[in-house]
Amino acid sequence: MGAFLDKPKTEKHNEAGMGNGLHFGLSSMQGWRVEMEDAHTAVIGLPHGLTDWSFFAVYDGHAGAKVSACCAAQLMEHIIANEDFRGKLDVSQGTEILPSIMDVQKGIKTGFLKFDDCMRTMPEMVSGEDKSGSTAVCAIVSPTHIFFANCGDSRAVLCRDGKCPFSTTDHKPVNPIEKERIQNAGGSVMIQRVNGSLAVSRALGDFEYKNVEGKGPCEQLVSPEPEIFTECRNEKDEFLVLACDGIWDVMSNEELCDFVRSRMLITESLEDICNQVVDTCLYKGSRDNMSIVLIAFPGAPKLSDEAIRKERELDTRLENKIKGE
Repeated sequence: MGAFLDKPKTEKHNEAGMGNGLHFGLSSMQGWRVEMEDAHTAVIGLPHGLTDWSFFAVYDGHAGAKVSACCAAQLMEHIIANEDFRGKLDVSQGTEILPSIMDVQKGIKTGFLKFDDCMRTMPEMVSGEDKSGSTAVCAIVSPTHIFFANCGDSRAVLCRDGKCPFSTTDHKPVNPIEKERIQNAGGSVMIQRVNGSLAVSRALGDFEYKNVEGKGPCEQLVSPEPEIFTECRNEKDEFLVLACDGIWDVMSNEELCDFVRSRMLITESLEDICNQVVDTCLYKGSRDNMSIVLIAFPGAPKLSDEAIRKERELDTRLENKIKGE
């Protein structure tokens, strides 16, 4: 089908930042795919009076990069600027009250649906010239909570006290709830795909799957509705990973968390750790675009002199073996 290159493109895009008690690093790589369709967002300190809040997201595009790029540029603003999210204005004091948990949850859903509706009116979408779509997995980190929103098969995983107590749920057409909605909209699930074609059952864009008359936006063959989860922050929180399926196809939640924890004992560079994850996934056989955002909390593993010493010893042994000593 011409979807793959003769050899992978291994150049990586990196970003890093810190603030609000968080550190983040990210890495994205085209890999074997002909196009790079992934995109991401990482913002520490949000507008609209939410300076101690942060927003992170990974978007995995398909059938083109248009929708994933639009997500990276506009989805966050659609979420945090809508009236449902922003709470109420205290007229007597002239100050804005921070959004409640219910405000945030409602605002996230409103933001996703309104954003998808806005994209539908773009000329290239109306004409059918662009048929792209994108998953979206987002984490909004407040001083007290982590709000997760997932639409598709990208995934967020939280590591706390060396374990993985939480991960988002992938939206696949074979999932009973997803399959029921698809069939109720007149579609079918064949070879684990919507109408034998699309591998995810929820996504932004993909408007050719959202034209069933008499059905609302969340009742279509492909739904833009995010699944929303809320976790209270805990002093034992170590780190949070957001990644596309190019990562999760070859590493389980536990494998990735163990890998990241072990590398945090060796280096403080989250960018380097993300690059090592991507390279490892390429080596393990991933043929997709790969993107990962790693967010470290104050409770993340710290550098270990013992781990660093063992790493250096291993490097020395490998170098000597290569030299034939």
